[in-house]
Amino acid sequence: MSDDGENATTPNYYNYDYSAYYGELVPDFTPCSNADVKEFGKVFLPTLYSLVFILGFIGNGLVVCVLVKHSKQTNFTDICFFNLALSDLLFVLTLPFYSHYSVVSQWTFGNFMCRFATGSHTTGFYSSIFFMVVMTLDRYMVILHTYKVSHYRSLRAGVAVTLLVWMLSFCVSLPDIIFTKVKNESFGLACIYSPENYAWRNYNIFSINVLGLVIPLLVMIVCYGRIIPIIMNMKTAKKHRVVKVIITIVVIFFLFWTPYNISLFLGFLKSEGILKSNCNLEANLRLAATVTETFAYSHCCLNPIIYAFVGQKFMKRALHLLRKWVPGINLVSTRDFSDSSYRKSSVMTRSSNASSTVIM
Repeated sequence: MSDDGENATTPNYYNYDYSAYYGELVPDFTPCSNADVKEFGKVFLPTLYSLVFILGFIGNGLVVCVLVKHSKQTNFTDICFFNLALSDLLFVLTLPFYSHYSVVSQWTFGNFMCRFATGSHTTGFYSSIFFMVVMTLDRYMVILHTYKVSHYRSLRAGVAVTLLVWMLSFCVSLPDIIFTKVKNESFGLACIYSPENYAWRNYNIFSINVLGLVIPLLVMIVCYGRIIPIIMNMKTAKKHRVVKVIITIVVIFFLFWTPYNISLFLGFLKSEGILKSNCNLEANLRLAATVTETFAYSHCCLNPIIYAFVGQKFMKRALHLLRKWVPGINLVSTRDFSDSSYRKSSVMTRSSNASSTVIM
């Protein structure tokens, strides 16, 4: 969220502070009017945040329920799915707070909830990204080194990886929790990221760009770049579907997060004086951050579809669970997802292992 609270949306590590023109870094600079962006944000942000919250909560909640119900059949991949869904749930559960913040233009939930919401939001974001990286590396190892890693993909390994990822996510988010506080500004109470050290001001913009986009994207490109040729040489009917899923994962991640990271980086360049400041540029950067932010957040709604529901086994479980919850509902027939088809597709050959690992 911006330091003035007028475009109050999410923690400052996303809406990288354009604080340079609010007098903190350049005291003599008079801020431009952003009334139009403010009014746009009051309508656009609550609407889109609410939609992302509803879809993300339903989709990821269903993933969690299905995996909990079938916890006795849990494997390493299921553990990753489960934690990815938990991460996205943690992320979207903070959106109602920021929807309210964007409407009233001040924080009304107190200092504890300011830090708690910020910590949950940041930790959920990073853990979601990190679990996607883990799943990518897992697929890479299974397909390229099937027999070497088969003994290491145990439940114990899954629990260890889970603890490691959550601890890492929390540690990366710790500066936001420490330096975010409620401050009394001219417009009212604001929940803002306000470190005293200038170096920590730059921490968020680089962590979100490097850890949230550059490294995950490079891992996906390198790993899937090696996986695709191997899959195409396999004698399996699923290979074309697998390749489509891989391409979808990479392209969607790139399209949803890159525009937002670019807008944040441009805001950083402007605050550093590298980009010449003017009111038109300022308004465009604010508008770009507002729109691309919400577009990026909607990625968490697609994770259940990309990583879970494209798998036939998971889809069958989800449909059966929905039938129990909503008696008489007319869902797609699951005859194509019969147990016999699973047994055939789960034969421990390299091709079937690769297909099931990537798709499911």
